[in-house]
Amino acid sequence: MQFRAVHENYNVSDLEVSLRFYREALGLEEVRRKQTDKFTIVFLKNGNSDFELELTQLKDHPQKYDLGECEFHLAFKTDDYEGAHKKHAEMGCICFENEGMGIYFIEDPDGYWIEIIPEKR
Repeated sequence: MQFRAVHENYNVSDLEVSLRFYREALGLEEVRRKQTDKFTIVFLKNGNSDFELELTQLKDHPQKYDLGECEFHLAFKTDDYEGAHKKHAEMGCICFENEGMGIYFIEDPDGYWIEIIPEKR
């Protein structure tokens, strides 16, 4: 029996703001969308992997979500760590840096953390 990760879901309060953030910060683009009168689901990915980020906006939940202690995150590797760091610093979305480990985290508009890792460590 084999398993492979295919997507992670984040519920978001403002879908358009989140789509802009993920496009600018990580180069993720919409690949498909499902919409009903209760929710909109958008799947994002880039050409570097098959993994998708699923963003869900519930029509009756416009407020930000309680993420508890935020002890979870996605991680992305980059081949241009310094360039990514510069871009994310300019965006003002770096929320934590661990220089000793050579990583940092960015925070999306709803408070989800994303770890940025250099391709070669």
